[in-house]
Amino acid sequence: MTSRFPAAVLWDMDGTLVDTEPYWMAAEGPLVASFGGTWTHEQALGLVGLGLEDSARILQGAGVRMQVHEIIDHLTDRVSGQLRVDGTPFRPGARELLAGLREAGVKTGLVTMSMRRMADTVVSSIPFEAFDVVIAGDEASRPKPFPDPYLQASEALGVDITETIAIEDSPNGLRSAVASGAVALGVPLMVPLDGLGAHALWDSLAGRSIADLASLYSRHRLGASA
Repeated sequence: MTSRFPAAVLWDMDGTLVDTEPYWMAAEGPLVASFGGTWTHEQALGLVGLGLEDSARILQGAGVRMQVHEIIDHLTDRVSGQLRVDGTPFRPGARELLAGLREAGVKTGLVTMSMRRMADTVVSSIPFEAFDVVIAGDEASRPKPFPDPYLQASEALGVDITETIAIEDSPNGLRSAVASGAVALGVPLMVPLDGLGAHALWDSLAGRSIADLASLYSRHRLGASA
């Protein structure tokens, strides 16, 4: 079977393209503490991959006496500020793989539950035109784990979702990718992704090439239609 590229590759951002989950955790703990509450590492892990509104409601349940939009703005400001100070912590191999896709002319989309202004901060730190479309958390009709963000991205790119690969690091993100109909690739970071329906799980993107993505796509799409 001859391998060919997918029509597009859709990327999650936090934890997949960039290792910013520790930044979010570093913002959440002090916020809860400022209202006299406690915030454990296990609780923080429970927010990985959640939409920001859902995360904000959980933080309200932990004692944060702020409106949902105020919590989202506060966390986004803290994480964006840390990105500006410390730089963008790309996950190993992610930027190189993204550059390979762009050089090959494969369409790319960023599908994140972070606010658009934070997505723009990350995208602006990439030294090439990285994405054809960005769907952010404040633009999605429904958040992950619903399939909507990935469906919106494929529609904006003018491709069929079944002809795309979606790359995710979190359970909710992977559920969204699987439900959308994309070929779902899991690259776990902080939480395991076993048993969630991924078409493949890779330990890392380091050393991976566009040929690996083409092989994955071909096995699960061209093979199925042969």
